Amino acid sequence: MQEHKNRSVIKIEGQKIIENKELNFFESLIPIIILISLLAYNIFFVDGQEWLGSYTNQYILLIGGSVASIIGLLNKVSLLKMIAKIWENCKSVFVPILILFLVGALAGTWLVSGIIPAMVYYGLQVLSPEIFLPASVIIAAIISIATGSSWTTSATVGIALVGIGSALGISSGMIAGAVISGAYFGDKMSPLSDTTNLAPAMAGTDLFTHIKYMTFTTVPTIIITLIVFAILSSTVNTTGNADISNLLATINNTFYISPWLFIIPGLVIVMILLKTKPLFALGIGVILAAFFALIFQSDVLSTLSSSNFSAVLNSILNDIQIETNDERLSKLFSSGGMNGMIWTILLIISAMVFGGIMDGIGALAKITKSLLAIATSIFGLFATTVVSCLGLNIVASDQYLAIVIPGKMFKKAYEDKGLSPENLSRTLEDSGTVTSALIPWNTCGAYQASVLGVDVVDYAIYAVFNYLSPFTTLLFAALNIKIKQFVKM
Repeated sequence: MQEHKNRSVIKIEGQKIIENKELNFFESLIPIIILISLLAYNIFFVDGQEWLGSYTNQYILLIGGSVASIIGLLNKVSLLKMIAKIWENCKSVFVPILILFLVGALAGTWLVSGIIPAMVYYGLQVLSPEIFLPASVIIAAIISIATGSSWTTSATVGIALVGIGSALGISSGMIAGAVISGAYFGDKMSPLSDTTNLAPAMAGTDLFTHIKYMTFTTVPTIIITLIVFAILSSTVNTTGNADISNLLATINNTFYISPWLFIIPGLVIVMILLKTKPLFALGIGVILAAFFALIFQSDVLSTLSSSNFSAVLNSILNDIQIETNDERLSKLFSSGGMNGMIWTILLIISAMVFGGIMDGIGALAKITKSLLAIATSIFGLFATTVVSCLGLNIVASDQYLAIVIPGKMFKKAYEDKGLSPENLSRTLEDSGTVTSALIPWNTCGAYQASVLGVDVVDYAIYAVFNYLSPFTTLLFAALNIKIKQFVKM
C-alpha cells in the first residue's frame, strides 16, 4: 500500500497517543457500541437506501463521532482538541483521496482506450477456469511484492483479473478475495511496503529480521489459501469454451485490440517499481490512456458522445457504459470515473472524523490499556494484541493506527515477558495490516471495494489469507511455535 502509506508514516510513527484519566473504560466503549449497533441494524434489518439514503454508513460514523464528542466534553476534553485530531486525521488521507480520484479516472480512460478490454481478451485465452483463482493469488502476490503496494496491485492487475474472471462466469467475490489475498501477502512480505517498515519500527527490531520472522506464519497461511482457491476453482461453474469464443469475438468487434495497448499499464508498473510518486505514475497512466483512446478507439468514443474529446473527458469524470451484444460484457465495460469515487471518499472522511474524536478524547488509549491489563499469560498477550489491532481497524478506520497504537502500548509488555521484539512486529502485521481490507469503512476496505467494484461483504469470506492470518499467529502462540525469547548476554 505504498501510495496510501507514503502520505503519513513518519507523522504517524511520531504521533502522540492521547490519554485521558477522566475517561473510564465503559464510557470509551459507548460510541463503539452505538456505531456497531447502527451498522448492524442497517445491514440486517433495513435497506440502507430507505433508511438514511445512499450515505447511510457515512451518517452512522458521524453519529458515532457526535456521541464520542459529547462524552469527551463531559470528561473535560476541549472541542478544539477534538477538532485538532480530526484535522490531523483528515490531512493524513489527503493523498489517498487524490489517488482515489486518479484511480477512478484511470478506470474510465483504461476502459475507453481498450486497455481493460485487451486485458480481458488476452487473459481469457491464457487463464483457464481450472486454475484461475490460485493463479490470481500468485499474480497479485508477485506484483505486490515487487511494488510493495496492495493498492497498486488492485488498481492494475486486480481490475483486469476481476474482468477476466467475471467474463468466465466466476463469482466476482471469489476473484476479489483471491486478488486481495495475494496482494496483502505481497504487501506484508515486501521490503518496499510501508507497513512492513512501520511494524518493526514500532516494535524495536530491524526490517529483515521482521520479514524473516513473518515467514513462519505467513508461508503456511498463503499455502492454505492457495489450496482453498484450488479447490474452489475445481468446483465453480464457468461459462465454457463456446461462450468464451463468443466473448472474444464480441470484444474484438467492439474495440481495437492490440498488444501495443499494454505499453501504458507496463509503463505505470515500471514507474512504481522505480519508486515514482504514485500520483505522478497514475496521472501519466490517465493522460496516455486518453491519447490512446483518441488514436485507437474512435468508433467506441463516437457511441458515447458526438465529440471524441468530450467522450474521453466524460470517461475521466463521470459514469460511462459501453454497450455490446453480450449482457455480461456490457455490465463489465462500465466505469464511474472520478464521480464514482465520491461515496468512498466521503466514507473515508467520515471514518477519519470518528477515529479522530475517539483518539482526541483518549478512548483509543483507554481501551487498549484496559485490554493490556487482562493479558496475564504469553498467549493472552498475543491474543490481546490481535484483538487491539482488529478493534482499531474497526474503530479508528486506519491500518496505521492499528499498528502504531498497539505497537507503542504493548512494546514494554513484550519486553517484560522476555519476548523478542519481532514477536510484536509479526503480530502487528498478521492482525493489523491484513484485516484492514475486511472492514467496509476502513480506508483499505473502502478503497479495495471501490477499485475492484466488489462490496467488502461479498469478498470478505473469500479473502482467505486476510482472515486466516490472525488465527495462524494465535495458533503459533498457543503451541509456542517460533516464539523467540530475548537472548540474555
